[in-house]
Amino acid sequence: MSDPFKQAAGNRKVLTADETAEGRLDAWLTAQVGEEFSRSRIKALIKDGQVFLRGEPITDPQRKVRTGDSFEITLPEPEDPTPQGEDIPLDILHEDDDVIVISKPSGLVVHPGSGNWTGTLVNALIHHCSDTLSGIGGVRRPGIVHRLDKDTTGVMVVAKNDIAHRHLSVQFADHGRTMPLERAYQAVVWGRPRTLSGTVDAPLGRATGDRTRRAVKRPDSQDADEAITHYQVIERFHEKPDATALASLVECRLETGRTHQIRVHMAHIGHPLLGDTVYGAGFKTKANILPEEIRKVVNGFGRQALHAFMLQFEHPRTGEIMHFEVPLPDDMVELVEALRR
Repeated sequence: MSDPFKQAAGNRKVLTADETAEGRLDAWLTAQVGEEFSRSRIKALIKDGQVFLRGEPITDPQRKVRTGDSFEITLPEPEDPTPQGEDIPLDILHEDDDVIVISKPSGLVVHPGSGNWTGTLVNALIHHCSDTLSGIGGVRRPGIVHRLDKDTTGVMVVAKNDIAHRHLSVQFADHGRTMPLERAYQAVVWGRPRTLSGTVDAPLGRATGDRTRRAVKRPDSQDADEAITHYQVIERFHEKPDATALASLVECRLETGRTHQIRVHMAHIGHPLLGDTVYGAGFKTKANILPEEIRKVVNGFGRQALHAFMLQFEHPRTGEIMHFEVPLPDDMVELVEALRR
């Protein structure tokens, strides 16, 4: 979860529970620090590992407070909560009074956050939509109901009013199990999965010692969230008689929507995405065995090879099934064509 406050500076506090202390950690800390920080803000800080007990981070907001516990917490200085509009070009696939559908390019962060307070999709939408935003939760801003990583390309839908935001949020929370929402991605992965189609059912949670990375967790882990990805191999590159291959073009469909889900799941089964320096760094040397012409393209591909090519949802006002597909972006087309050679 991106913390809504700056992390570089803040007010360090040490709070000790007396004999009257009781209840959940997030509720107790909220009462101690005052009205400036809401319980949801304190809960986010706890989950992000910003609260310590005897030098160890406490990441469970529901932990019970005991007499004598001494917690150390750094309360960051608040950042301006109102993003400003910026004239950033958008590739708009559809727009009406309720929703806007765009094709997101690589390099565009979706929402302002630590290290990216400007130049985001939200800043672009505030500028583009202007007075057509009727407000989300009483604030004139676009309603983000799903996100793509900074370097992932593809289709996104954004709500322009409260009604659309609530309706779309329900669809994304349902993950297409009972509603018409569908999301599909194309990825280029190292190797070839043993089976050409399959399902990765592996819970995800925060990686130990790193609040930005995700990792596969045991189902009984405290922070394990259900995560299910269905994949199908579309094309194999340089396949050998033993059913191995240099790389594969894979279609992935999400049954859940966890942070970095496809990237972690494909790495978990031994086939990380090309260009993924976070979850597939150990595979980078595989490019050294390629002919120079192909090696230059693979080594020059500066992001994870992931593209959200299809999105389908029910229009929040009309009930119409809206279906959008966008082809692979130029850099992934170049990558695939190089691997075919």
